[in-house]
This record gives sequence, structure tokens and C-alpha cells, in this order.
Amino acid sequence: MQLARVIGDVVATRKEPSFEGLTLLIVKPITPAREPVGRPLVAVDAVGAGVGEEVFFVRGKEASFPFYPREAPIDAGIVGIVDHWDVE
Repeated sequence: MQLARVIGDVVATRKEPSFEGLTLLIVKPITPAREPVGRPLVAVDAVGAGVGEEVFFVRGKEASFPFYPREAPIDAGIVGIVDHWDVE
């Protein structure tokens, strides 16, 4: 899992039918010190996250697991909204 901040949303009027009803968000990975790192990416939201929230997401085949039995081509999925974290 990786930490990220939601920085935007994606609106697509034409898309793969298996994406119907799914929310697509743009996330920017962050470090535990909340510093941006890497490039933004599009992730499918499984938890109702919104722009500005800190989230954790998974990549790869596991990103599609929250949407089972739907078989959508998902390779990044938001699986949690972060309330807070502490780093020593």
C-alpha cells in the first residue's frame, strides 16, 4: 500500500462498460512526511474519498479485489481514507 493525496477527479463520458458507476480520482503519492513523490495517477475509488483527502491505495491485480465480482481492468485502487498517522 502507498499513501497519496487526492488532487482531482476524472469525468469520462465514454469509457469501458465495466467502469460504469465507478469513481475515478487523480492521486499524487506522498511520503510519510507528507511530501509529494512520484507522478500522479488515476485510481478507482472504493471508499468514497474526495479531493484534498489523504488516502492509501494499492496497485496491481489486488486493486480490483474490492469490486469483485466485477472484472474491470483496474491497476490502482483507493482502499482507505487516512484519519491521521504518526511517524517517529
